[in-house]
Amino acid sequence: MGTVQKVLLYGGTFDPPHNGHMNNLRAALELVRPDKAIVMPAGIPPHKKASTTPGKVRLAMCQCFTALSQAVEVSDWEIAQGGRSYTVHTLEMLRDAYPGAELYLCVGSDMLLTFTQWYRWQDMLSMAALVVESRTGTDEAALHAAAAALEQAAADLTAQGGRVLFARAEAYPCASSDIRSGKIPPEQWPEVLPPETLRVVQENHLYSAEKEV
Repeated sequence: MGTVQKVLLYGGTFDPPHNGHMNNLRAALELVRPDKAIVMPAGIPPHKKASTTPGKVRLAMCQCFTALSQAVEVSDWEIAQGGRSYTVHTLEMLRDAYPGAELYLCVGSDMLLTFTQWYRWQDMLSMAALVVESRTGTDEAALHAAAAALEQAAADLTAQGGRVLFARAEAYPCASSDIRSGKIPPEQWPEVLPPETLRVVQENHLYSAEKEV
């Protein structure tokens, strides 16, 4: 019998994607070893202010992730849907697109702590295992408590999700907002942005230091 396909979802605003994002996905790839890893730039994320950077530009910047593995592909599905992007809808799409596959969802450590506030979080937990990017080292107790609570909540679910896995990503002192706001000046961008992202940023004249998005 063939092995069940593993599909990893890595979503975010990616405005812009930086080396910290690369570290996170690299760690998740090493842990899960998926057959397919789908990078999904959000349309309008429900918990954040909408990005002013056009979706097609963020999509182009996300091509940087394909350098990590042949399993990685970038999808415009959420951007093409229009409106707000809810992760549960994306997981349902992937479940239908890859029948029988094991789904894995990358989440940041901060997102794990607030996961029960997400739209239809129980359905998400029933569909996918969570791959948590643990970076700080100072939030271990809270993270593992949250993971244990989620796994207990999933105990009655009959689907294949409900597991919480920890990927150890190398800490990276950078946030996308630091680049957008000018806190990290353009002369430092080559140190924090993957080459493909930097090329798109420069070609589109994004993130002037005077403008905060």
